[in-house]
Amino acid sequence: MLCLIYQKTYYHKAFSDGDKTSSMFEAIAGYGLGGSFIALFGRVGGGIYTKAADVGADLVGKVEKEIPEDDPRNPAVIADNVGDNVGDIAGMGAEASCAALVIASQTNQVQGEEQGVLVSVSFIWQHWGYVSFPLVVSAVGILVCFLTSFLATHIFPANEPKAIEPTLKVLSCIFFVLFCCLCKQQLLVSTILMTPALLGLSFLCLPSKPIYEGRYVTNNDLNYVKGKTAHNWSVFLCLASGLWAGLAIGYITEYFTSNQNQPVKDVAEACRTGAATNIIMGLALVCQSQVLEIVGYKSAIIPVLALAFAAFVSHELAGYYGISMAALGILSTLSIGLTIDAFGPISDNAGGIAEMCNLGERTRDLTDSLDAAGNTTAAIGKGFAIGSASFVSLALFSGFVTVIQNRNKHALPSVDILQAFPFAGLLVGAMIPYWFSAMTMKSVGKAAFKMVQEVRRQFHQNPGIMEGTSDPDYEECVRISTDASLKEMFAPGALILLTPLIVGFFFGVQALAGVLAGALVSGVQMAVSASNTGGAWDNAKKYIEKGHGELGGKGSDAHKAAVVGDTVGDPLKDTSGPSLNIVMKLMAIISLVFARAFPTSSGGLIGDLETVFFFLRLGLKLNVRVVSRFGSPQQKWLLTHMESYTQNSIDFIPLKQPEARVIKFKNLFF
Repeated sequence: MLCLIYQKTYYHKAFSDGDKTSSMFEAIAGYGLGGSFIALFGRVGGGIYTKAADVGADLVGKVEKEIPEDDPRNPAVIADNVGDNVGDIAGMGAEASCAALVIASQTNQVQGEEQGVLVSVSFIWQHWGYVSFPLVVSAVGILVCFLTSFLATHIFPANEPKAIEPTLKVLSCIFFVLFCCLCKQQLLVSTILMTPALLGLSFLCLPSKPIYEGRYVTNNDLNYVKGKTAHNWSVFLCLASGLWAGLAIGYITEYFTSNQNQPVKDVAEACRTGAATNIIMGLALVCQSQVLEIVGYKSAIIPVLALAFAAFVSHELAGYYGISMAALGILSTLSIGLTIDAFGPISDNAGGIAEMCNLGERTRDLTDSLDAAGNTTAAIGKGFAIGSASFVSLALFSGFVTVIQNRNKHALPSVDILQAFPFAGLLVGAMIPYWFSAMTMKSVGKAAFKMVQEVRRQFHQNPGIMEGTSDPDYEECVRISTDASLKEMFAPGALILLTPLIVGFFFGVQALAGVLAGALVSGVQMAVSASNTGGAWDNAKKYIEKGHGELGGKGSDAHKAAVVGDTVGDPLKDTSGPSLNIVMKLMAIISLVFARAFPTSSGGLIGDLETVFFFLRLGLKLNVRVVSRFGSPQQKWLLTHMESYTQNSIDFIPLKQPEARVIKFKNLFF
């Protein structure tokens, strides 16, 4: 796909005239919209599928029947293992495939306006290196991913369970790796080594002459009144800021979700007194040092600060183009991000196969170690995905503002939250992620309820399942998850798809700008918090299962409490949290694609009186057609005599029949 986009861009540059070049960027944005649309259903539907099966299998199998996880006697075990692939691999792959949104957004930003005429086409082609640079970075990133995989598997292989997690962290954030040392700190070392490599790439591929990004010009020499210069060194700093923001997100996520660190251990200790304290400590955890640690909430502070710092630096250095470059810095090693995210479900399925085949305790211990490390690396991958989604959404949002300003520079000169429509939109947009999360959580709950009932029914009606003399009905559980995932994802999908269109058409672009800003700000916080909270509860359960901390191991009361916490956290980290990335990106890309169709007047269609009369006129004409064809004789008589009673003003005038009155709209409606 990368090669096709580059080929399309190159030949379009070579053989098309300048006036048609902007259509290429619109086509790329349309490609991003299609990818985001499919990713939404992949993430939401896949998350509902996997968590419905997971919750049903855990609550009945491990808590009520006290059988091991992935025991073949559990009717929901097959649906659980299949769901890991549906949600965590297929869903993540569909979401990551939308990384081309960076290309679609950044090319739309380097543009200006000369005496009311858009000059972005010729201006961009004068600086072709800035347009193709994201493609070059992405292509080099693919090669680097092969190199880092080789380093992680052959140079620094994991020979014992404790070495699994540090080895996987090699894959988190590497661009050019000349050598690797300090195996525990390879994430930091690789980022440091990557920075000078990005510097060299920026100076080699980008022209030394700065490019200008602005809104208005004063003469034909493109002397910009308002704008920012984008040097090759400023582009490098934008890339580096995004990369280091990703490093911060990775480390804070690793700290709060790894079973080798104190927050997860304290969550496990809270399971001594039951599931309620486990849930409470998962949200607000007081460590032994009496320092307040907040797994669910505090874990969002540093990632958000890192994203805010990177966004500020990037915008100050290169404007909207810099924001896109910061997103590209996080996405430069996208293939490795997919690798470490897929490690978790693969190792989880391996553990399930080992349990179903009775391969022994030693094999199960190894797969549990792989699974625990996979949960942490999956959380790191989710953190990178959240960071990239926020940057991409911000870049697309800036593209939406640019398109509106090019249509009418007075329609949206700035997003001023002190104005009525942007402020109202900001409140509504901040509510959208909560509404969406509530819908997805409810969907998981409804599907899990059906799954629990089915598993209980099979255990009750077929006692031979527990005795091992008869097989469960696995297909029925798979059918329940499939039906739930297809039916329950309609409402959340409709919410995200229709909200930008309804707000944009009926309330105007100012209100829509507020909605996009509110959804972005609120969605980042919720996504980070949900991902880290669920990961901490999951690894706290695995910490107990390994027998640490004198908590009793598998089957103990502490383990049952941990299973409840893990069950609550599963839809947070695997359904609602990851889906919020698509919410931010999809709302922004829909607004960008339909920006030229939205009314630029204040208040949209609702605030336009002429538009209101247009719909009234349209409704009246439709009513006339319906009455003339299907109406009663009295209604048809009334219709034929309306014209004789019409006047130039809107008035209520009695007809010859005393029981009827009619409104006359001669000039307005006929």
